[in-house]
Order: sequence, then C-alpha cells, then structure tokens
Amino acid sequence: MKFAAYLKAIKNYRFSIFRFSIAIVIGWLITRISVDNLESYFYDLRFRLTPKVTTTGQVQQVIFDTKTVETLQTIPTAKHHIEVVKKILASRPRFLVYNIDPSKIEGSPQEIEELAHLLTMSSQVIYAHPETQLKGEASFTLPAPFNRIPVYSSPITSDKNILAKDNVTRRQMLVYQDIKMMSLQLASSYNSDLNDLKNIKGSFDLLEALQVNIDFAPTGSFFTMKFEEIYSDRQYTFSLLDKIVLLGDNLEKKSDRYRLTPFDRSINAMTTTEIQSNMIDSLIRNNSPRPPSLWLDVVLTVLISILTFFVTLNLRPVNGILILTSTLALFTFTCFFIFWTSRYVVMMTHPYLAVFLCYYFLIPYRLIVENRKSWEYIQKNKLLSEVETLKTNFIGMMSHDLKTPLARIQGMTELISKDKNLLTSNQSEALSTIKASTEDLVTFINTILNYAKIESQGIELHKQSKDINSLIKEIVHKYDFLAKLKHIQIQTELEPLFSLNIDPDLIKQVISNLVENAIKYSPENSKVLITSEEYNNHVVIQVADQGVGIDSEEIDKVFLKFFRSSNAKSSTVKGSGLGLYLAKYFTELHKGRLSCESTLGQGSTFTLEIPIEIPK
Repeated sequence: MKFAAYLKAIKNYRFSIFRFSIAIVIGWLITRISVDNLESYFYDLRFRLTPKVTTTGQVQQVIFDTKTVETLQTIPTAKHHIEVVKKILASRPRFLVYNIDPSKIEGSPQEIEELAHLLTMSSQVIYAHPETQLKGEASFTLPAPFNRIPVYSSPITSDKNILAKDNVTRRQMLVYQDIKMMSLQLASSYNSDLNDLKNIKGSFDLLEALQVNIDFAPTGSFFTMKFEEIYSDRQYTFSLLDKIVLLGDNLEKKSDRYRLTPFDRSINAMTTTEIQSNMIDSLIRNNSPRPPSLWLDVVLTVLISILTFFVTLNLRPVNGILILTSTLALFTFTCFFIFWTSRYVVMMTHPYLAVFLCYYFLIPYRLIVENRKSWEYIQKNKLLSEVETLKTNFIGMMSHDLKTPLARIQGMTELISKDKNLLTSNQSEALSTIKASTEDLVTFINTILNYAKIESQGIELHKQSKDINSLIKEIVHKYDFLAKLKHIQIQTELEPLFSLNIDPDLIKQVISNLVENAIKYSPENSKVLITSEEYNNHVVIQVADQGVGIDSEEIDKVFLKFFRSSNAKSSTVKGSGLGLYLAKYFTELHKGRLSCESTLGQGSTFTLEIPIEIPK
C-alpha cells in the first residue's frame, strides 16, 4: 500500500510539473503575440482615468479661430500680425514660435515687408517646420522676405503605419540623424539636464530616431490668449516674460491642423499648436511615460498563466471565476496606480489575453475530464447498487431460511425442558444455555431482516389505535427477568395518555431496543427510569440509565448503521450496531424524532417523540 501511494504521489508530482511547464510555455508564447492596437487602448485609458498632469506654466498660446475671423471680418492679415507680434515681443518672451507659415500670410507688399522685418529682427522668433530635416540636406528656409527667420524641425508623429496604426499621436521625435528637434532645444533652455540625452526619462529608439512618449495634458490645459483680443484692445495687458509663446490657428478648415490624442479621437481632437505645447511642456517636466519592460511583461503573463491553470483545473468554476476576476481587477488597479504615481507603463493586454486563452481552452478540457470521471462514477455506483441489492437479497434469504431450523431447535428445547425428571442439573443448565442462545440468534435474525426490508424499502406502517403505556408495561415485564439478573431496578413514571394511531409492532421494537440497551450497558445495582408524558402535541418517552455513557464526539453517530461506540465495543455485550439505526428509522416513519443525551461515566437518556396526530 505504501509503495502504491508513493507511485501515485510521483505521478501527481510529474503531472503538476507538466502543467506548470505548459503554463510557462503558453505564457511565453502569448507575449510573442502583437497586441499594439489593444495595448494602445489601455495606454490611452490611463490618461483618461488617472488625475490629469499639471503643466509648468512656461508654455502659453496665442490662437486665432473662427471667432477671430468673425471679429476681424477676415483671416488675420500681415497688418493684424504686425500689431499682435509687437505686443507679444514687448512682453519679452523667451521664444515666440510661429506654428503657421508666415510666408502664407496675406497683405500688401509693404505690410509683408514690415512683418518680415519685425520677425527677423527679433532673436526670439522661430518657425516650427512640420517636416524632419535630413542630415546633409540643406537647411530649411522660408521664402523671401522671411528667409532669415530661424526654422526648427518639429514634426508631429502619429501611429499611422506602425504600432497601433490608429493615427493617434502618442510620442514625439527628439533626435533624428543627430539633428535635435525644436521641442528638445526649447525645453533644454529651461531644463539643462536635457542637454545630456541619457537624462531624458522614458526615451527609446524607434525607426533610427530617439523618441519619447508625450505626457499629455487634456485640451484647454495651457494658458491661451485670443488673437483678436490682443489686436483690438489697446489696453490689453499680459505678461509673457521668459515664456515660450506658440502662435497658431484653430480655424477648423484643414484636418491636417489637428491630431488625435489619447484623450480624444475625434477629427478635431487637438490643434497642432496645442500638440506642440504638450511636446515642449512634457520635456520641461522630464517625466514622460516610460515604455513597458518586455521582461516584466513576460514574468507577469507567465505568472497569470500559471494561476489560471491552477484555478481552472482545481477549483470550482464559481470560485475560479471569482479569483480570476479579482486578480485582474487588482492587476488593473495596480497598473493604473503605477502609471499615475511614476508614469511607468505596465503592459496589460498580454496578462488579460493569458487569462482568456487559458480559461477558454482549459474549460473544455476540464469538462471532458469531469464528464469522464462522472461516467466512471455512474458506472461504479451502478455496480455498487447492484452488489448492494444482491447483498441485501442474500441477507434476507439467508436470515429467512435460518428461522425455520431455529424454530425447530426452540420447539425441541421447550419439549425437553418440560420433562425435568429426565434431566440432570448439568443437562438443564446446558438446555437453558441453548434456549438463551437461540433467542439471541432469533433477535439478531429479526434485526437483519428488518434492515433488509429497509434497504429494499419494503417496510410499511400498519397503524392501529394503541395505548403507549400498555406497550411500555409489556416491554418492562418482558425485560424484568434480565434486569433482575443484574440487580437493576426498572422504574416507570407514566402519565395517563390517549391512544395513538401507530404501528404497535414497530414502536414496540423501538422502545424494546432502548430498554434492552439501558439494561445491557448499565452496571449492577443501578436504576433504569422510563417516563411518558404529553408535551407540545407530542407523546414523549424517555429511557434513562446510569451506564457507561457515550463520548460527546460519538453521540451524532450512534444512530448510524453498524456503528458501535468505543465503550460498547470494549464491553462484553455483543451487538450488531443496527438496533438504534432501526429504532430511528421506525420513529421517522411515524414522523417522530429520536435523540440522545449522554455524559461519559454517568449514563445516557434516549428521548422518543411521536406526534399525537401523525401526518400522512
């Protein structure tokens, strides 16, 4: 047996290792699946659901929009720009970034010359070129007369053909072919740490360019001044000292002047001017979202795959779903919390995918295994039921066939015992022993026959109107001789009762069993008390003894078939363990209740309760 258990343990261990290995392999394979589009959705969701970032205040905007056109009765011309730029430069900003092409501003030749002269003469004015300059390519210049305005490359990237492929702007280019982009150059003037590219947090290489994720603030986060208000109000005062001012438009005429963002994917989600503002301000803060770690993604996905394997194959489905749901909820909350506090991105899609795929494929496997086990259990149960039926039938037939020769033995014993003159004292004693043994065997056979009837559900109630007290008196008279042999005094306290509609034979067996047990398991010179009374619409009969008692841990088991308490087993009294089982069964047939209270070493009290009107 020990060797078989050892082999079984080894088999289970190997099977567990096999499952563990499969889970690791599946988890690793899942991380090889490209999920950029779905992962980008979770990335954008972090921006929407976590507290919004606070801008530095170093970047401000001047915007002209449809309201400006309505006020000025035209799109701002060179004349308007001259007046606005003069006011802005008078406030001494660190940079004035033109996010529109100055050469496309309309106006008279004199106004164009004056605007070009104004922009050129100021060292703070630069133009944000929407394209990337290549190494070795001639420097970008604007057409004359704006050709002396410094031009900085400031492309706005979007996930158009790579990564999520959803046209959403999430990152910005910092350096391409050793050429620094405008946002990095302007931000470096505020944060000198950015001069060393190694100090830029969250930077990564993509398409041969150094890039970083933009730490977006939602639309409207930057201080914005209206172009028409600056132009029209001669007393308009503002302070742009040492600020970066971006001048742009929001005319809703061209879709290329807008970009989709993690906050909004509508066609006019955010102007390119505000995108540029986010790019610069994000770098000044130098707290861009860090890209996810691949090794951490593998570890988390493998661990969740192992958990899903264990939960799916070992726990109940409801408990398994609850654990997996709770785990994913905690994992999601942790990812969002980490992003909020440290701007670190933990990949969420692969762990989610691990739970879905493992659960999706393991549930059918478990159903197959459990259906197979269920089929095996059904077959075994069917076989056991057949064996139990055969056993019960055999016991019934055997017990029934034994009664005939026993009846003959009893008859011959009675016949011989009548002629006492022919017997010696030893023969009389032997005959008495035979008679007592025969009676014990008849009692045992009747018990077995009753058990066989119960197992085959062959017992029916044959009700008669009977006085319970008269049955008790008959039983006391029957066992009076057995009690006297042990010098046990049987006391009765019987209240007058109405007759009950019961099966007298079955109730008589119940009370007889209780009285016989009380006498058998009681010491000599003790007492057995039998009481009857009417209480709460029930007839209550109690049989109390002063015997060895029953251990408190065994009281609940005394009515089980074939059970004998440890005290009963250690005594010289023989028994089948069926008496109390049959007594309880016969009581419950009458819709009654049989219970036991006992104190070890002090005795036991069995209580029989029979309803006065037995329900049908």
